[in-house]
Amino acid sequence: MMTRSNLAEQLRDYQIRSKHDWASVSFFSYTSNLTSTSTRADVVIFVICELVILVLLIFSIVSLYFSHLKLAFILVSVSLLLLVCVTVAKQVTEARKKKRRMLLPLSM
Repeated sequence: MMTRSNLAEQLRDYQIRSKHDWASVSFFSYTSNLTSTSTRADVVIFVICELVILVLLIFSIVSLYFSHLKLAFILVSVSLLLLVCVTVAKQVTEARKKKRRMLLPLSM
C-alpha cells in the first residue's frame, strides 16, 4: 500500500538523484540551465559541439586571411548550421525531461 510517507520519500529520493552540482563550460549558451536538468553525457556532447563550432569559425577567419572566400563561406555556413542543431537539440532534451518530470505522481 502506498502511503503518504512512502510517496514523499520516493519524491525526495528522485529529487536528490536528479540534482547535479557540477558545472559546464558553454561558450554559446546564454542560459545556465543546461546543468540543472542534463546528464553529464549531454553536457559533454554539447561542449564538444560548441568547441567544434569555435574551431570552424577560427578556420573560416584564417581562410579569409588567405583570401579563400568560398571556403570561409562554407565553414561559416556549417558552423551556423551546427549551432542551430545544438540549440534545437538542447530545447528538445529540455522539453523531454520536463515532460518526464511532470509524469511523476505528486498526489499526496
